Amino acid sequence: MASKITDWVKPGDKTGEFKRPDSAFRDWISPEPGARFPPEKGRYHLYVSYACPWANRTLIARKLKGLEDIISFSVVHWHMGEKGWRFPTPEDQDAPGENVVPDPLPGHEGYTHLRDVYFAVDPNYGGRFTVPVLFDRKLGTIVNNESSEILRMLGSAFDGLLPEEYARVKLYPEALRADIDEAAGWTYDRVNNGVYKSGFATTQEAYERNVVALFEALDRAEKHLAGSKGPYWFGDAITETDIRMYVTLVRFDPVYVQHFKCNIRDIRSGYPHLHKWLRSLYWNHPAFKETTNFLHIKRHYTKSHSQINPHGITPLGPVPDILPLEEEVPAVKAAL
Repeated sequence: MASKITDWVKPGDKTGEFKRPDSAFRDWISPEPGARFPPEKGRYHLYVSYACPWANRTLIARKLKGLEDIISFSVVHWHMGEKGWRFPTPEDQDAPGENVVPDPLPGHEGYTHLRDVYFAVDPNYGGRFTVPVLFDRKLGTIVNNESSEILRMLGSAFDGLLPEEYARVKLYPEALRADIDEAAGWTYDRVNNGVYKSGFATTQEAYERNVVALFEALDRAEKHLAGSKGPYWFGDAITETDIRMYVTLVRFDPVYVQHFKCNIRDIRSGYPHLHKWLRSLYWNHPAFKETTNFLHIKRHYTKSHSQINPHGITPLGPVPDILPLEEEVPAVKAAL
């Protein structure tokens, strides 16, 4: 049986396990002399989705590093259908947000889906049409579509073009690299991808195995933050680890609890240190708040995954999507 874009577990796979494929485009922007993709203002474009946590990583980094005038971006519609992500049309009124526009690049007139960008670069492309996509306007090609590598690039590759206040923002500081890499190992597998492995599982055994591992990892994260000497994962400065974890946990209560059946606990009532850390990032840093679009997030998951939610009903709760800094749910207030 042929596999479709919306088959998250391959037909016939009796394990019921969601297996995320590797990204296909893995080139690098580098200031090294002779590099094929040197850092240049106005040369690169990011295709993203507000719904997608992997793409959200790159938008946060772009803003934290002050790259708004150096790298442009555009946002696909929140709905993913049989042809993958589609570009919004001028008639779409249900996907508000900054730069939610048809493909804005010259030469891409008539492109209706992100797949058009992929096929223009490689007519024989056979992988998924994922976001984010870092695109080179000059060479007309995709540089990279692996979010962790784009995040790393944005963190340092353009420092030579930035004013000092942004160049000194280090998302992968040398003194913490071993710690960041270690955290990335278990948080990617068990948290970032763990919610998908839980939600897309097609057997009870696969679901239970992955959701238990997910909450063991959240317990570990809670314990880590309880011992942190600052408001962020590694103390007083935001790093890649904060960005990687934020994009999953800001979606956790609004989507993953109900839609992906990640309901052993929620963040707002079950994890006080994670909840405080999450809200600190959202409310105190525009790079996080302004790139988090709950409408896109909730509608994408609930209206795109018809095998999970065939009627496409989007739950109204939780209310609010994220709590104010100093407000707690009644159960937590009662325990204080």
